[in-house]
Amino acid sequence: MVAADRGIEVMLDDGVLVRGGRILAGRSAKRELTRVAAVKRAVLADPEHAEAIRAALRDASPERLLIMGTSRHMIERILEALRMEDAPLEVLSITEVASAADIELARTVRQQHGKHVIPAPTLEVRKTFSGYLIDPLQFIVRGRGARQLVEKSVVRPTYSSLGRFFIADTVVTAIAAHAAGRVAGVARVSKTVLATAEEGVTLRLELSMLVGASIPEVLRRVQEAVAESVEHHTALNVLAVHALARRLVVGGREVP
Repeated sequence: MVAADRGIEVMLDDGVLVRGGRILAGRSAKRELTRVAAVKRAVLADPEHAEAIRAALRDASPERLLIMGTSRHMIERILEALRMEDAPLEVLSITEVASAADIELARTVRQQHGKHVIPAPTLEVRKTFSGYLIDPLQFIVRGRGARQLVEKSVVRPTYSSLGRFFIADTVVTAIAAHAAGRVAGVARVSKTVLATAEEGVTLRLELSMLVGASIPEVLRRVQEAVAESVEHHTALNVLAVHALARRLVVGGREVP
């Protein structure tokens, strides 16, 4: 709402630079394993992280930048990392833009449920929070006479006091194999390989196909089914699904 009221398109929050619903640069502090590491990430203590944000700001060339922090000292540390110590600065307290009831509600949700908000759409956030439970949060704001739909994302960070969870590779490959095996034309899933990266997963499936099926069409449906099922059941970001037809099944027998 502050950004909309002041016509600000670029925001920096917890180490992530966002413009118009798209993440331009940075790594969210909410991905760090400890609170100490999260604070360092948020104040751009890492030189490479700070330089990536500076480079993205140079490319974006915003007239104004909204920086979110928990204190004036934190904001000043971020400005120092951005080499913007001499930039004109207006500091707004949360009490100026939110009611006491809203602040207390936000504190309760964060402390009791371990949920945090990232000011970017879920499709953007999933790229850097693959495997985390992410909920979209949509609302309408009015800024400078115009109404606009804004989407943010609610995540539970790694350092949440509620603890961590992880999804074993064998679970992901089992989900992928099950989804592929249900596609008409697939006789058997002989092999499923998972490759993981911070931004998501890549799957490779080797299949035995029924004679008479249109192999390119079946493989396309396998890719779609596997991606949809894995993302639905695990919240992982599926980067790619490679489906290979290795054998044909004729009369119950496999032929290479």
